[in-house]
Parts: sequence; structure tokens; C-alpha cells
Amino acid sequence: MLKSKLKEAAICFKAGRVTMPFPLGPEFNPPGDWFRGKIKIEVEKCIGCGGCANVCPARLIEINDTETTRTLEYFLRRCTYCGRCAEVCPENAITMSTEYQTATNDNNDLYIRTELYMGTCGRCGRCFKPKSALDKMMVTGFRSKEAAGPAGK
Repeated sequence: MLKSKLKEAAICFKAGRVTMPFPLGPEFNPPGDWFRGKIKIEVEKCIGCGGCANVCPARLIEINDTETTRTLEYFLRRCTYCGRCAEVCPENAITMSTEYQTATNDNNDLYIRTELYMGTCGRCGRCFKPKSALDKMMVTGFRSKEAAGPAGK
């Protein structure tokens, strides 16, 4: 048994280094478009469909609805970098970046919260994203604090 272990050790030493000397050596540059790093979210493009939350195997995306808003919370410390959320996003609001060094001491660095204004359909009661600012004012009212902006406060 000792002979077989020595033989195995000799094979391993003969193979040489098989890992990168990171962070002491040259920096790793992620190859091509297929590399899946930290997810990047463009809030302006998001329509709040929730498809990303439905397909995420790690359940890192949580959706909370109120009457007129939909809040999406991303707990990135749970992310496995599978890329399913980016694949199903119809508006390409979620993309995979090449950022792979996500170690941090602060959990707030790995947390994203987006709040989307959603109007409700008069027929079915489901939320939808208003097409324009005028549609948003028709739902919230012209004199409400939300529609008035900073000057109305």
C-alpha cells in the first residue's frame, strides 16, 4: 500500500503546477463572451416580469408587491453564476459581467434593491409597467406626492 501511495505522489509531482498563482502571479483575464461573472442589472430596462426569480435555482431574487410598486431584491451572496436569469430576461436587463472577484467583508456590497412603479389593470388587477410618464400620472393622480416629484414635497 505504501508503494502505491509513493507511486501516486511521484506522478503528481511530475505533473508540475496545475493551478494559477493568483493573486501573487499575473492577473487572470476572463476569456470571451461565454464567461459568467457577477450579474449586472440595468433597472431602466427591467419591466418587472419576475421571470428571473422563477428560474433562479439559488432563489437569490425575491419579489415583493404593493399596490403600485414591485420591489426586486437581489442577494448576490447566494449566486452560483449559472446565468439562467440573464437567459430568460426578455429585455436583457440582466447581463453577466466579467467581474469574478466578489469577496467582501460587507454584505451590502452583494445586495441590490430595485423598485419599479407598476400600474394595475382595471380588468384583471395584475400589475403592468406604464408606457410613459403620462400613463403613470393617470394612475397615481396629478396632485399626488409621487407624481409631483421633488418640488411637490
